[in-house]
Amino acid sequence: MEPVIRIGVDPLLDLLAGSSCVGCRRPGRQLCPACATAVSGRARAVRPTPCPPGLAPCCAAGEYSGMLRALVLGHKEHHRLPLRAPLGSLLADAVLVLLAGDAIGPVVLVPVPSRPGSALRRGHDPTWDITRSAARELGRRGARASAHRLLRVGRVGDQRELDAAGRAANLRDAMSVDGPRLARLARRHERAVIVLCDDVLTTGSTAREAQRALAATGVGIAGVAVVAATRRRAPPHGETSGRLLSSMGRRV
Repeated sequence: MEPVIRIGVDPLLDLLAGSSCVGCRRPGRQLCPACATAVSGRARAVRPTPCPPGLAPCCAAGEYSGMLRALVLGHKEHHRLPLRAPLGSLLADAVLVLLAGDAIGPVVLVPVPSRPGSALRRGHDPTWDITRSAARELGRRGARASAHRLLRVGRVGDQRELDAAGRAANLRDAMSVDGPRLARLARRHERAVIVLCDDVLTTGSTAREAQRALAATGVGIAGVAVVAATRRRAPPHGETSGRLLSSMGRRV
């Protein structure tokens, strides 16, 4: 099935509210049809470089730059909540590519948990919102999919200025599984395909810690699906800065 970006809120309501497209800035929808088409259909396998040992297969809907970056930040930091629909569609694209297009189930999407206090500060939980939207979109595409908050995280420092080693140290043993929620899920699904979900893949440290926490309770994952993968901030010794962190199947 061809990817379909769900644009969300009625354009007239967006226009009356003074909204504009996050991509081209034209008044109306928060993401216009032309810009939605421009970011769709690009999901592919990705890999952080360097990659945390043992990280499961990863797939991203695109590179964290330009319009896709504006989409993520608009929803996450600027409270443009209708963008959860197109972001959910993009995440659903990544899930299906990760699973080789198999629209079978049950597929359980598990969001990477937000740091304590961040959802309260923002007024919403962006990753959870996008993950739930992706589960609904997968259902529209014929998959039996649901989203479940199985992970929780203790207090960790802000990671925005940390390199890969710093992020790994900051997150070490920071996550755990919510036992009662896992038990309820197990009663509903004796067997399920588990996909870890996040908005952005940077060094892979967060995904790897989430994967470790799930594995500690006997839960294996099929892989990691994200909306976008970032460029590396600085190359290790002996490498050029031209390679994408996400290794999007090409050199830039």
